[in-house]
Amino acid sequence: MAWDFETEPEFQMQLDWMDKFVREEVEPLDLVLGDPYDVTNRKMVEITRPLMERVKERGLWACHLGPDLGGQGFGQLKLALMNEILGRSRFAPRIFGCQAPDSGNAEILAHYGSAAQQQRYLKPLLEGDIVSCYSMTEPHAGADPTMFRTRAVRDGDEWVIDGEKWFSSNAKHASFLIVMAVTNTEVSPYQGMSMFIVPRAVKGVNIVRNVGLIGDRMGEGHHAWIRYEGVRVPADHMLGKEGSAFVIAQTRLGGGRIHHAMRTVATIRKAFDMMCRRALSRETQGERLAEKQMVQEAIADSWIEIEQFRLLVLRTAWRIDRMKDYRRVRKDIAAVKVAMPKVLHDVCYRSMHLHGALGVSNELPLAGMWMSAAALGIADGPTEVHKVTVARQVLRDYEPYEGVFPPEHIPTRREALRSRFAELIEHEAGAF
Repeated sequence: MAWDFETEPEFQMQLDWMDKFVREEVEPLDLVLGDPYDVTNRKMVEITRPLMERVKERGLWACHLGPDLGGQGFGQLKLALMNEILGRSRFAPRIFGCQAPDSGNAEILAHYGSAAQQQRYLKPLLEGDIVSCYSMTEPHAGADPTMFRTRAVRDGDEWVIDGEKWFSSNAKHASFLIVMAVTNTEVSPYQGMSMFIVPRAVKGVNIVRNVGLIGDRMGEGHHAWIRYEGVRVPADHMLGKEGSAFVIAQTRLGGGRIHHAMRTVATIRKAFDMMCRRALSRETQGERLAEKQMVQEAIADSWIEIEQFRLLVLRTAWRIDRMKDYRRVRKDIAAVKVAMPKVLHDVCYRSMHLHGALGVSNELPLAGMWMSAAALGIADGPTEVHKVTVARQVLRDYEPYEGVFPPEHIPTRREALRSRFAELIEHEAGAF
């Protein structure tokens, strides 16, 4: 029987190096640099490039990809332990070559891209020279991709794309977008959609506006509302086979959801650490906050919730490594997705509350961390959809019973056992 909660000493050394490196060299960048995705910012590139090289020398660059693409081919369990560190900083995923959505797009190109596509788009993406965008959801469709209307029509050696996409993250910085479009209206949406690589500079890729999250200034967000108006791309820019978009999307989204959770563990721990230090440092009414029972309750509840969530994430990562098939771990991934925003919300709120007026100010990161829980409850599918997935997957392991009473009905069980053990019961009764 193999069951272990320890990390191999060699990999633990790498994690220890990462922890120190991120804390001392990367986290400070969050305070002095702007957008990690703005590769046109020469100062940002000059500062981050040497750090990327140190990561590569350490053998920790783009570890989610195989050695043929410059990574280590780490399984999800190792990636989870790494992301628990990287999630502390906005810049850390970029410094380590695993920032979303580029990491997921790189996986798509690695699995489904042709040699020419990989040379033109994947190679510079992995080098950190460019960033990309995943353009899937649409303004009217919400969480239902079967309602997508963006069309791609074949015209000779080209595909012509028309439609609208919503919340296409980092489109304003992207060199290319991966776009999901309907290519066949005569079949089910699950067989009638395809994926395309669309260079950002192509005529007809029009950003209506960039939408921000809570607290962002109008027009300064990262999530683009895009109109594709007569966008022409060569036929060889289709990813995989025609009609395979749903299969490709699940390959990407399954990994993306668990990676979001891995990084969220780090965010929650950061809020929790701030809560504990505050409780030990602040006094009111003659005693430290740490000595107040309601504060102790908040700390205890938070620690328990964090550990439960982290173990669920690690177990799911372990199951992905064992199964080698995201479809067989749908229930686990969905459960992680459901748990993530609630734990983040609750722990951040307690920490924010404990810091008083400072906690809700823009001089601490807590308010932003707390508000991000709402975004995580929607990204990659809303919580409700994933709860339905969990319930359906769980119910597959059960069978209905016949008759009026359930199998655990005590009078019915007693009657059945009375006939089964009749001789023994009579013998025991006769002994008295």
